[in-house]
Amino acid sequence: MRLYLTTLNPTDSVTGGFLPAAVALGWDVTILTDQPDRYPDHEVMAVDVRDPRAVIDVVAAHHRPDVIFSNSDHLQAATALAAEYFGLPGKDWRACVTAKNKALTRRALAAVEPVRSVRIPPGADLPEGLPYPVVVKPAQGVASEDVVLVDGPDALAAAVAAIRERRPRDVLVAEEFLEGPLRTLETLGDGTARRVVGGFATTLGPLPHFVEERLDWRPPDAGHLTHLAAALDTAGVGFGMCHTEYVVTRDGPRVIEINYRLIGDNCDFLLADLLGVPLHEWILRVHAGEPAPAVDPDALRAAYGSVVSLVAERSGTVTAAPPDLSMRKDDVRLWHRALRAIGDHVEVTGTNRDYLGLLRAVGPDRASVDAAIDAFEKEHPWVLA
Repeated sequence: MRLYLTTLNPTDSVTGGFLPAAVALGWDVTILTDQPDRYPDHEVMAVDVRDPRAVIDVVAAHHRPDVIFSNSDHLQAATALAAEYFGLPGKDWRACVTAKNKALTRRALAAVEPVRSVRIPPGADLPEGLPYPVVVKPAQGVASEDVVLVDGPDALAAAVAAIRERRPRDVLVAEEFLEGPLRTLETLGDGTARRVVGGFATTLGPLPHFVEERLDWRPPDAGHLTHLAAALDTAGVGFGMCHTEYVVTRDGPRVIEINYRLIGDNCDFLLADLLGVPLHEWILRVHAGEPAPAVDPDALRAAYGSVVSLVAERSGTVTAAPPDLSMRKDDVRLWHRALRAIGDHVEVTGTNRDYLGLLRAVGPDRASVDAAIDAFEKEHPWVLA
């Protein structure tokens, strides 16, 4: 079995998840990337992976493909087109484009949920009559970058001007602020069945920014699933992994965004830990044409887990930091992943780029997990000077 994995910069999900999973399955792997020097000890081919024509050309000149797959936000549509060219299982490229572009997502979801949203292309006048407060964000942004809450026309103009300095050619979106608890839905589909494999409750940092500071295991409420299933159906999402973020408003669940790939920031490993399944292998096998396995409903409530983002509270230079480590604290297993190193200068941006490290914890209940997390942070602090 030959897997072609398209990727940009290395991520934990790829290097610690999908590549080991392919080895466990006994597959041959060829990495297609525009950063070939960053994948030592693997068969790597340099290619413009954002261009499906380039991917198709390189694959056709190499070994016959059995699976063409990507977990990158930026490469879903190109990878889906390449898989379709070779007649392989894959996502609908149209759904990939719709999910990636938040303006297109809102346009698609208008049939199932009324969320006021306005597209702001470069050079356009600012929209009038918005239901303030509104959230301004790039239509194709990631990691909470340039996402900000504004409370009126003047604040909107200032936010758009600031974002335009960094992203002069990007389309922006301004949409009504949805109030309520922020949740996620994690699904795995095979084109016929779409399985629920879990969900999280998300804790954000202080507004007006939207930094994800903690995700706690919380399988989706049964009452939310009918609406969310209709939203994913409308967007064309039915194959492979999908990470959907939504708010539980007083009028019911409303989708924030559809990320047509596996959840990141080590939450994929937490998901696998909690379910006790080889999740990355499951995903690859679906892309090889196998049916999506069903998750035992009891497994969704068998344990508790959290991922805490250790966020820089101010700019500075890292002078002390815990290393990558795995440990047990009473009945809780903990893993720490350092994202910065001693000597790194950190400039606070109000985005997920402010993470210093990620702390993953799995235990029998929330109380034990919280206690272990608190003890870890006291014993292993990040220090900036």
